[in-house]
Amino acid sequence: MYSIGIDLGGTNIVASVVDDKYNIIATSKTPTSAPRTADEIFDDIAMVSQEAVQKAGLTMADIDSVGMGTPGTVNSEGIIEFANNLGFNNVPAKHMLTERLGIERVFIENDANCAALGEAYAGVGNGAKDFVAVTLGTGVGSGIIVDGKIVNGVNFAGGECGHMVIVVDGEQCSCGRKGCWEAYASATALIRQTKMAMEEYPDSYMHQIAEAEGKVSGRTAFDAMRKGDIAGIKVVDQYIKYVACGLINLVNALQPEIICIGGGICNEGETLMKPLRRFVQAERYSIHSKIQTKIVKAELGNDAGVIGAAILGSVKE
Repeated sequence: MYSIGIDLGGTNIVASVVDDKYNIIATSKTPTSAPRTADEIFDDIAMVSQEAVQKAGLTMADIDSVGMGTPGTVNSEGIIEFANNLGFNNVPAKHMLTERLGIERVFIENDANCAALGEAYAGVGNGAKDFVAVTLGTGVGSGIIVDGKIVNGVNFAGGECGHMVIVVDGEQCSCGRKGCWEAYASATALIRQTKMAMEEYPDSYMHQIAEAEGKVSGRTAFDAMRKGDIAGIKVVDQYIKYVACGLINLVNALQPEIICIGGGICNEGETLMKPLRRFVQAERYSIHSKIQTKIVKAELGNDAGVIGAAILGSVKE
């Protein structure tokens, strides 16, 4: 049995054919080229889906279901109610894909939820029923799986952990609130924190690193820290505390089996993961429980979204 998993992003549209063991058989992609009309974008979604099926040596008759992850809020009828970076308002995504691909079993879900589903079933979750995926990127994305099901909430906008406040009246967040986890734990926040430290410490090794790379990145402070740079050490230590604060909140609220951390910052490996586990261990509420939440690095990378989208057909019905 085969499914098509689609990842509709602000930059690219990716479609993959996935088998029932969660293996990607073939993939096709094209630039999203937003802003465009929904009809134009969905024409391209159908095109890359058909191309992936052809690359797999299959026909649409071999496809059991189609799943798509998209930015924004998706309701139970498969309508993308709002996706600001695509300019979508009440786009009937399920109907539009069914019409273009001729497949009735079509499922639409938020992209972060799809990535969580992919990691939970096919990645580091190894089938865990209670699972949280957090991505430290431009923002802080997240998806929550409880008893094997995606947590959508009453208005289908649930699971936005990046917008829980960790500092009252703190840094301004792009969502409009102040002090959100995203405003402190995203890669964007880390870069801002690094730049501020560089201004405070003009002799920091971070200046040399940034000059050599041509920019300040999420790696700058970590690379300086490894050289023993005091400013770099301060930035990394404070950043990890911010990330840990949100993780501890999730552990105390949900007690999942696993929280996986994704995003480019996770390339730091145990330099990041080891202190995060230490903070969670020290501050979790369930101090006497023999079973504790595992904090692990995501393993599917960019494939998590398409694999999770392909799995939608087996968990939604």
